Amino acid sequence: MDAPRIFLLSPAFCGGKRGQMVMRDAASFPLARQLRTPQGAPLGEVFSFLSGLYFRGKMAYVDAFSRPPPGLPGALVITPTRGLVPPESRITLAVLREWAEQGDVALNNARYRRPLEEHARAVDQAAGPGTCYVLLGSIASDKYVDVLTRIYGERLLFPAEFVGRGDMSRGGLMLRAANDGPELEYAPVLGAVRTGKRPPKLEPRRWKDRT
Repeated sequence: MDAPRIFLLSPAFCGGKRGQMVMRDAASFPLARQLRTPQGAPLGEVFSFLSGLYFRGKMAYVDAFSRPPPGLPGALVITPTRGLVPPESRITLAVLREWAEQGDVALNNARYRRPLEEHARAVDQAAGPGTCYVLLGSIASDKYVDVLTRIYGERLLFPAEFVGRGDMSRGGLMLRAANDGPELEYAPVLGAVRTGKRPPKLEPRRWKDRT
């Protein structure tokens, strides 16, 4: 695919066990300490801690295959209340708590949907009509697809091999592609079969934990 592309990364769940761990008042490991500083911690690192292999796979894949238009980031993270945010942007503990407590990623939640719509349109205006957008996340539900296809239409793509896979399998697939190649094949979300039979399991591999 020769067209410029921007990867759109689905968010990690902030209200789970790992979220509670990093938000504990007594938490003292490096990432927890970073979140408590005025500068905060990089969003990509925070979501990699919360989501583990799945988000680590997204970050590695972006690093390997990003090709954005000039002046724009290669990836943007869909967030529960702040729209699209580059993964290198820093967030504080207060923002993470906001997402855990108030950030329901659902179409009927205006705090999620409105910023996403505004940012998606602004990015498209800056990027131009030749840019494609690759969703690294589930297309099985409408919570991302409904908003993004209304703005990007047939230029919203996804890795076709994601169909039928769970989060861990997608993460492993992206890590393999990032480490060994080739890049995954993409298909337009519009008109795609969005659910399907679970494919065979990936062969086990040991990945170094960067969190």
